[in-house]
Amino acid sequence: MRQQPHSQERVKGASALSRQLRLFTVISVILVLFLSALPNIYPDHAVVHVASVHTHSDSVNIKTELTEAGFTLAKAHYDAGEQRFDIRLTDPARSAEAARILREHGHEQVKVVSQSSTPQWLQSLGLAPMKLGLDLGGGVLFVLQVDTDQALATRLKSIAEEANTLRVKARLRGIKIHSPQNNEVRLVAAPTNQAHLQQLVDKLQGVYPKLDISRARQGSLEVVSLRYTEAQQQQLAQADMTQALATLRSRIEELGITEAVVQRQGERAIRIELPGVQDPSEAKRIIGATAQLSFHGLQEIGGKRVRTEQGHSIAIESKAIFTGADITGTQAGRDEMGQPMVQLQLSSAGGDKINRFSRAHIGQPMATLYSEYVADAQGEVRMREQVISVATINEALGTRFSITGLGTWQRAQDLALVLRAGSLEAPITIVKEQTMTPSLGKQNIENGFNALLLGLALTLSFMLLWYRCLGVVANLALAINLIALVGLMSLLPGVVLTLPGIAGLVLTIGMAVDTNVIIFERIKEELRLGRTRLQALKRGYQGAMSSIIDANLTTFISALVLIGVGYGPVKGFAITLALGILTSVFSGVLVSSYLSQWLFAAAKEVRHG
Repeated sequence: MRQQPHSQERVKGASALSRQLRLFTVISVILVLFLSALPNIYPDHAVVHVASVHTHSDSVNIKTELTEAGFTLAKAHYDAGEQRFDIRLTDPARSAEAARILREHGHEQVKVVSQSSTPQWLQSLGLAPMKLGLDLGGGVLFVLQVDTDQALATRLKSIAEEANTLRVKARLRGIKIHSPQNNEVRLVAAPTNQAHLQQLVDKLQGVYPKLDISRARQGSLEVVSLRYTEAQQQQLAQADMTQALATLRSRIEELGITEAVVQRQGERAIRIELPGVQDPSEAKRIIGATAQLSFHGLQEIGGKRVRTEQGHSIAIESKAIFTGADITGTQAGRDEMGQPMVQLQLSSAGGDKINRFSRAHIGQPMATLYSEYVADAQGEVRMREQVISVATINEALGTRFSITGLGTWQRAQDLALVLRAGSLEAPITIVKEQTMTPSLGKQNIENGFNALLLGLALTLSFMLLWYRCLGVVANLALAINLIALVGLMSLLPGVVLTLPGIAGLVLTIGMAVDTNVIIFERIKEELRLGRTRLQALKRGYQGAMSSIIDANLTTFISALVLIGVGYGPVKGFAITLALGILTSVFSGVLVSSYLSQWLFAAAKEVRHG
């Protein structure tokens, strides 16, 4: 039964519409990726940003200071509204040095920032150049060691201090509390004081319900050991690592570094990559900070003895009214006397704690305890505690109040930032620090792209010589492939180009050409079998599809495995390789298919014209 003419026309019309939709989709994808790749021709500039510049004459003084120090200014702009002065040097690699010179001249709020030169119309579309890794854009690498053993020792010390406070308050006599040793706290009492010992143990169990408690006899003495089991210690260490990762990420976000890489390395180490950071001193000061803030009532009998900034010793309650965990917001400022202070915003739970305490202790003092981990002369990390202020409670406090007595504006700023981002339960030590200068990164970019251009030139020449007309198609598809890959890397968040990533780009060229070679050899076979050019094109692309998919799929799976288990250079290479496979299949199959049809159609018109 023959198909009716109008039915054939409908089928042809639907087929033509489908081809047009596919063509429209391919062109749209190419245009979007081309626009995404466009910002990469506009480099970012390193700018020395000086805040709190109150007058134009102050900006002139800053320019004079830099000029006298041997710096050449490419551009300087003073914003009177924001009281900000931005300076761009002719040698961007010296930006960090210029910032250090300005700090030495008394300018407190100086930092080096990256400023985009992308046209505003591209920025309005949300487009930006792809991010560069440490080896290309310069920056700083830190490897930090997290001391979970010290964190456990600090917890046990707090338990011993709390036990002493409970003993004094309840007037439980005849109990000796030993300092923590061998990951345990020991309580010792004579047989006549066993009832008091039991009361103290019950109180401690109420405060620390997860403690493992064991009893033993030592001669005529009763000994109670308080410890965490091995399983609990591992859980605490894991929690410390998780908390350290989250806190460090928050601190880096507070510094305004959006493309940082923070990831665990091994069991007790954290790797931090800060691309684009030229002045590592500020990042190092904030990342390595272990400052903690807590608020305590004073205690006349017993308590925890701590020194003030003036060198006096006072006794405070070992249990804090609230800690930094209850702080939801902080801001550095100055009080009526112009002295630096930090304004605190508490959570509702923290507000309830301070409100209850302050209502019950109006007219009494409250101490602000500043704690941090520091290394002593022997290199051992210890907790250093200091009372930075003792203020009298004049009224019931709420969720907002401020602390003073911080000394310098820099200390107030750092403390505000650390409290906003969260304090660290476990001390951290920077065991490796590596700075990559922008000039070295620029050299890596030049060397890498020289290799890319060489590989591209050899590939283009081979394709033209070997496949002639089809070689033109392959070369056009290859150019579109590279543009699409750069656009895709610029478009996707979290993708960073590294030196191994450039190696991935070179490999992508080979894989893209390999796709075309498979197709073109199939086309040649079809032509030898006597097919027409259009038939050979259609059969060649259809026949090569399964081989192309199989070859690229296995490589894509390997790239995904490397992305999952690798970090640093390995991960950068794997990401570029995986994205390159996607763009290679897109350009090698879809794009070159349409280009081939257009080219042969144009050649046919020329011959018949």
